[in-house]
Amino acid sequence: MIEKGKDKIVFVYYLLVCLVNSYANDIYPNNSINKLMIEEENYNFQDYKFIKGNLKFAVIGHIEWINFIEVDQLPQPGLISHSKKSLEYPAGGGSVIAKRLRELTNSEVHFFTALGNDFYGKQCLNILENMGIKLHVGWRDKPTRKGFSVIDSDGERSITIIGDRLSPNHIDDLDWAILDEMDGVFITAGDKELFKKSRVAKILCTTPRVGLNIINESEIFLDGLIGSNLDPGEVFSLDELKLNPKYVIKTEGENGGIVFPGGRYKAIKTKKNKVDSYGCGDSFAAGILYGLSSDWNIEESLNLAKIMGRNCSEHFGPYKKCYQL
Repeated sequence: MIEKGKDKIVFVYYLLVCLVNSYANDIYPNNSINKLMIEEENYNFQDYKFIKGNLKFAVIGHIEWINFIEVDQLPQPGLISHSKKSLEYPAGGGSVIAKRLRELTNSEVHFFTALGNDFYGKQCLNILENMGIKLHVGWRDKPTRKGFSVIDSDGERSITIIGDRLSPNHIDDLDWAILDEMDGVFITAGDKELFKKSRVAKILCTTPRVGLNIINESEIFLDGLIGSNLDPGEVFSLDELKLNPKYVIKTEGENGGIVFPGGRYKAIKTKKNKVDSYGCGDSFAAGILYGLSSDWNIEESLNLAKIMGRNCSEHFGPYKKCYQL
């Protein structure tokens, strides 16, 4: 079981050996850990820094233009509140996962998406490309989806979305042949044919928010199905799946989560103030894809994912750095 203390200790010593072992590259193909500090009292990672490898990733999914608003408390009936801080950015699961993967590899990350042919769609394209992400856009004669994420003083957020989700589909005239070169692909939105196209990658992961009907109709084996066990839009039972993925991970925020097969795992708690929980789940998902694509086992992949989810909670908005046009 993943949460047993003995296994954690063994894993810590395993990682420490990797740091000084000249054969570390054999243990972590294409990727090496350059710096790693351990909290001795609870065996959690405190800090990490990768020597980037050259793994190739693609994300297929959605973008939302989100206005992030910090308030003292979440809105209540009849209450007028004033924002303490705000910013606007392209976000949504596809954007956040693509950005996190770009931080972990020297290779270009390809993001296949759909945007409205409007001001916000152009802003999304320009800002995300300034982040170093290569976008492949199916343009739509519809408004780009927008929304608000209201964050309280405890770092909890409430999200309101405006408009329809714009999803890429297989008939978009995009360079889908790039998928043949990918080590890992994550899908946050798309049709069943895109699942079939993406299965050429070594590792394919997705979220139940894509729709269990699309996942089942694709009849494609998944390496990872990752979703929130607290979000009604992502909760499901294993018997609803036509094919069982290699790993199913149900996250529960600061309470950790469950991985099938494996059992419960604990979250890594931040020692800083939690600022904003937006994007934590997507950052976690990016860590799982990266780990599995690196031939790490599920425990190693989970530890990276937990670090990335935790780190995302320590800054306002989904990105630590503000990117301008």
